[in-house]
Amino acid sequence: MKDIQFVQALQQQKEDVASLKSDSWCNRREENLLQAGSQLAQIVIGVRRSGKSTLCHKFLKQNKIHYGYINFDDERLGLTEAGKLEILLESAYYVYGNFEYLFLDEPQNVEGWHLFVNRLLRQGIHIFLTGSNSKLLSGELATHLTGRYNQVELFPLSFIEFLNLKGIKSDAILVKDRAFRLLAFDEYLERGGLPEVLNLPSWKNYISILFQSIISRDIIARFKIKNKQGLKDTGLYAVSNFGREINFRNLSRQFSNVSEVTLKNYITYLEQAYLLIGLNKFSFKSRERIRNRKLYLVDTSFSTALNSVTGENLGWKLENLVFLELLRRRYETQYEIHYFKSYYEVDFVISSGFRVIELIQVCVDLSSKRTFNREINALVNASGELKCTKLTLISMEESETIEWKNCVINKVSLFDWLSVY
Repeated sequence: MKDIQFVQALQQQKEDVASLKSDSWCNRREENLLQAGSQLAQIVIGVRRSGKSTLCHKFLKQNKIHYGYINFDDERLGLTEAGKLEILLESAYYVYGNFEYLFLDEPQNVEGWHLFVNRLLRQGIHIFLTGSNSKLLSGELATHLTGRYNQVELFPLSFIEFLNLKGIKSDAILVKDRAFRLLAFDEYLERGGLPEVLNLPSWKNYISILFQSIISRDIIARFKIKNKQGLKDTGLYAVSNFGREINFRNLSRQFSNVSEVTLKNYITYLEQAYLLIGLNKFSFKSRERIRNRKLYLVDTSFSTALNSVTGENLGWKLENLVFLELLRRRYETQYEIHYFKSYYEVDFVISSGFRVIELIQVCVDLSSKRTFNREINALVNASGELKCTKLTLISMEESETIEWKNCVINKVSLFDWLSVY
C-alpha cells in the first residue's frame, strides 16, 4: 500500500535529482572504489555536506543505471521507525517504476534500518547507501551485514579536486599559474574543502549552521544527550584546540558541569559524526597505542569559522591538511597513521603493523635555526628509535634533499606533495 505523503515527498526528491547539474560535478578519486553490479552494499560514509550523495548520483548516472532514490534526511517523510519502511519501499516503486538499484541517503536515524537493508540485499536489490556516522560500519552494519558491504570513506575535497573545480592547473609551471595556485591554496586553507562552500559569499555562516546541525541531528538526537550546552562547548573547545594531544582530566577541570567520563563520550560522539578524527600515539606496545590521542578536524573551515581564539596558527592547519590527505591515500597503499612522542615529537608515523615505513614532519618554514634543529633532529632521533630510514619534511619552502647526521631527509614542498594524485 502506497502512502500519499511518501509518494509526494519521493516525487519531489526525484525532481530534485533530475535538476542536478551533473556537468559541474567534480571527479573524486573515491568514485573508483564504488562497484557497479556488485552484490555487496555500497556504503559511503563521511561528514555531512562532504559530497557523499553527489558521489553516488554521479556514479549511478555515469554508469547509466536506473535507480530509485530515498533521502531519509527529508523531514516530509517523518520516519523514525522501521514499521513504515515497507510502505515507503512500495511508494518508491510507485514513483520510480521497477528498479534493481536503490539509493538510500542517510537512513541511520530510522530504528531498524539495517534489518531493512539486509532484507533488500537478500531480495537481490543493489544497494547504495550514505551515512554521516562512523558507527554505521563499526557496529550496526558490521553486525547485520556480516561483511556484505563495500565501505568508502569520503572526506571533503582534496587540494587537487579543489583546484580542478576552480579550473586552476595543479602542475603549475608558468609564473602566472603558480600565483593562481598559491592564491587558491590560501583560500583552501581558510575555507576548507566542503564543496558547497566554494562559491558561497557567507560561507562562515554556512559552516556555523553545519556545526549546529551535526551537534543537534547527528549527536543530540541520536544519543539522547541531555546536557546540550556541555556537548556544544566540548565541540567548540576541540575545534579551537585541534592537533593537540588531549588530556581528559585537565579538560574536565575546564567544564565544571561535565564529568571526565562524559567528556570522553562527547568526544567519541563528535568523532562518530566525523567532525573530529582521532589519531593514536605510535608504540611497539599495543596497549600504549590507545592510551594517548590527538584530535584533528575533518575540515579546516571549522577552525576558521568557529575558532574564537585570536590569531590563527598556520602550522596546525598545515598539519591538519597533511593528515587528511594521508587518510585519503590509504586506499592506494594500505597503512596505519600515528604520531610519535618522546622527549621530541614526530607529526606522523606511517606503519604497517609494527613496521615503520615513513616518518613525516610538517613545518611552515625552516628559516629559524631553532626551528630547523628541532624539526630535523626529531626526524633523525625517531629514525634511530623506530628503525626507519624514509624521512620526509613537508614545508612551504622549495623541495630539496637534506643530509643530516648520516640521515637523508626528503624536504618536499607542500604544493608538490599535495599535487600527487
